[in-house]
Amino acid sequence: MELHSSLDYSGKVVLVTGGTKGIGAGIALGFLAANARVIVCARREPEQLPTLGGKSATFIAADVRDHDSLQRLFTTVERDFGRLDVVINNAGGSPAADAATASPRFHESIIGLNLIAPLNVAQHANRLMQAQVQGGCIVFIGSISALRPSPGTAAYGAAKAGVLALVNSLAVEWGPKVRVVTVSPGLVLTEQAHLHYGSEAGIAAVAAGIPAARMAVAEDIANACLYIASPLASYASGCNLLLHGGGERPAFLGAAAQVLPT
Repeated sequence: MELHSSLDYSGKVVLVTGGTKGIGAGIALGFLAANARVIVCARREPEQLPTLGGKSATFIAADVRDHDSLQRLFTTVERDFGRLDVVINNAGGSPAADAATASPRFHESIIGLNLIAPLNVAQHANRLMQAQVQGGCIVFIGSISALRPSPGTAAYGAAKAGVLALVNSLAVEWGPKVRVVTVSPGLVLTEQAHLHYGSEAGIAAVAAGIPAARMAVAEDIANACLYIASPLASYASGCNLLLHGGGERPAFLGAAAQVLPT
């Protein structure tokens, strides 16, 4: 896959939460390719920051779940960069857990990371963007888990469903100056794909069930974010851009094929 950098973000400042690995790092690279000044945050600085063509993202240590840490993050952005044009609300995730036996603390932590923390990030970003002449755009990274059963990550799916409702409301409250949108990936091939899908054979079998005949890669998500945050999408707000390669083949089709007469 290639990053499509025909969109020019020169002079723009972009913050990607959780932007040091996986999808977040891919998104950071996409905005670097488009000439943006990119900031990434995570709890710990990685050995390698997103870098492209001699340009690297700026790292600011922050825990999006901690109010004081978020305050320091946005104070630093305002002081050192003087503006904030795009926020990619990407930090999140969940390990697999059985909903029947997972602890209440586990469920609370997953919903806190994937719903409450992005809301708090967006609130800080909106404050800066509303004070700017050109406003800004806040992109929440959602998930196909919000729209179909998510066994093994039930709390995560519920939190991502909450994100869709949240984006609808924030778009009304904060427009017209600040656009708020969701980009929702389906199955994505990252460096941790083996934890979810097993071997290369397992990954290939999953990919074969997608109409696009492959899983998404980080560059797909980056290209979508570049578009949705750009002036080309200036009328897009409160919406959800699905990136699932056509969806997943329904299980009942395979089951029905097993009982068809020969």
